Amino acid sequence: MRVREDYRSLTGPEKAAILMLAIGDEHAARLFELMDDEEIREVSQTMANLGTVSSNLVERLFVEFAEQFSNTGSLTGSFDSTERLLAKVLDKDRVDAIMEEIRGPAGRTMWDKLGNVNEQVLANYLKNEYPQTVAVVLSKIRAEHAARVLAILPEAFAMEVIMRMLRMEAVQKDVLNDVEKTLRTEFMSNLARTNRRDAHEQMADIFNNLDRNTETRFMAGLEERSKDSAERIKALMFTFEDLSRLDSSGIQSLLRATEKDKLGMALKGASEPLREMFFSNMSERAAKLLREDMASMGPVRLRDVDDAQMYMVQMAKDLAARGEIVIADKGGDELIY
Repeated sequence: MRVREDYRSLTGPEKAAILMLAIGDEHAARLFELMDDEEIREVSQTMANLGTVSSNLVERLFVEFAEQFSNTGSLTGSFDSTERLLAKVLDKDRVDAIMEEIRGPAGRTMWDKLGNVNEQVLANYLKNEYPQTVAVVLSKIRAEHAARVLAILPEAFAMEVIMRMLRMEAVQKDVLNDVEKTLRTEFMSNLARTNRRDAHEQMADIFNNLDRNTETRFMAGLEERSKDSAERIKALMFTFEDLSRLDSSGIQSLLRATEKDKLGMALKGASEPLREMFFSNMSERAAKLLREDMASMGPVRLRDVDDAQMYMVQMAKDLAARGEIVIADKGGDELIY
């Protein structure tokens, strides 16, 4: 059995799951009482798939929380231990529903499975559905996957979907019932009770994952229909050029985390000031080698540049979510993470 020992690879949910398992049933139960259903599902899913974690890693995690935690044996996250914790604070029906969802085939939720469907297959299926139904589906899957599906849908239809996503304040029960039938899932009806993110924030994430040409087309169409929505989405979008808002420490952390070939490709399409910002945070030799690598690339496809820049933006967001870097907002005063 593989034992988790690499602390740097832990995600935020994995850290939370380890903490919940390590503090014992009674304390974990109190924390579960403070969470909403969506948070419980995410932590429970992670706990159930955690596997074995070394005692050294557990101890390091508690040090991070400024606690003195020692002599802890290794622990194992399993469906049984997760269900036992949930049963202490939730009624049986709610526990059964959560465990049924996180177990599923291969332990994945319906939306995880739907997110693995090829975007062309999913788009071909959804283009025959009502725009409102498609809006519900795209609001529930990952933003990058939703972006690929949206780009394939007929443009007029895609714009109808975008407008409905922006106006959708809550997922209606009758819409969910329709989606439940067409997607043939037993989990959909539970989603009526889950909290939704701000529609413009969600759409900004999706637009961030569109290629440049598709984004430009959709944004132009949206400006014609709702200039206010277009402006709000633009303000919320985080682009490659926004990496200029990182400080030197943040740039250096991003450089360490980024694959070198991705970095060169991304900088091929960057503005000169942003390029220099990255070069100035590298050693003279490393900057020289990177410039030479970029020159040897010759002409590159815009799609490849977009993919590399999208990769670096996502990497920056992941680092920020883990608290390893901070990204100032566009006004320079607050933080967006």
